[in-house]
Amino acid sequence: MINKIIIPPIKCQGIKSKLVPLILANSPHLNEMAWIEPFMGSGVVGLNARPVKALFSDINPHLINFYNALKSKSITPESTRLYLEKEGRLLKEQGETYYYSVRERFNREKDPMDFLFLSRSCFNGMIRFNSKGWFNVPFCRKSNRFAIAYITKIVNQIARFYNVLSNCSWSFTCQDFETTISSATEKDFIYCDPPYLGRHVDYYNSWTVEDEKRLYDCLAATKAKFILSTWHSNKYRKNDSLYSLWSKFSIVTQDHFYHVGAKEDNRNPMVEALVMNFTPLCEKIEKTQPIPDLFYSTTVNAL
Repeated sequence: MINKIIIPPIKCQGIKSKLVPLILANSPHLNEMAWIEPFMGSGVVGLNARPVKALFSDINPHLINFYNALKSKSITPESTRLYLEKEGRLLKEQGETYYYSVRERFNREKDPMDFLFLSRSCFNGMIRFNSKGWFNVPFCRKSNRFAIAYITKIVNQIARFYNVLSNCSWSFTCQDFETTISSATEKDFIYCDPPYLGRHVDYYNSWTVEDEKRLYDCLAATKAKFILSTWHSNKYRKNDSLYSLWSKFSIVTQDHFYHVGAKEDNRNPMVEALVMNFTPLCEKIEKTQPIPDLFYSTTVNAL
């Protein structure tokens, strides 16, 4: 059993770190199945599941390029520290002017290290691109963003990623979710964390009702076991797609608070939902319970 969530180096809004225990407690026999993740995003769930074999995909090429750079070791903890110390010093000296120069450089050269820099110094950890495919999130207005302790934190996240990857066979591919899901067999396990319909506006492309229906059709047809993360409701409204599309599957809910939004008044709790095509192994995780360590266990028991 493990008690601490491993956080990946790319910062993303809507990261599922607080939901990892519940998701993993419902993920069956991962040592015997390949993990397939069609919407990699932060990759926090797969990173903590630590399956021996995995396919992570996303339509954001910059995200996939970054993780392939880690896999090939063209980005290492040591090179990351040197890069962030240099870029952080220039950011501290020049402020937002330097942030926007790095953003312009990234949009021109697509360097994965610049992608890391932007994800950790942009406003609210957003990853958003305009219609031309250019990163367009503004500066977080913290010129001293890359203090020594913060750099060490990021370097340690990359080092932990390497520790996990050294025991695993993982692939990172830029492709659409339909291609990824259609490749799954009954021996695979799919974890889906798509943009939340009606809520996410910072995905690499927009997410529509038609996209949600296409995702439903793919998952309804797959022979693999799957878990889908989505939202159930907040104090203002409910997710109608849970009733119009996903109601035939098992659904587990959990309260969650997202630190998203420029103003505190806009940061509200939400009820999360896990949709799965099998009987839930666990319907609730208490805060005092440890996280199932599926890398060292061949079975998952209901907690």
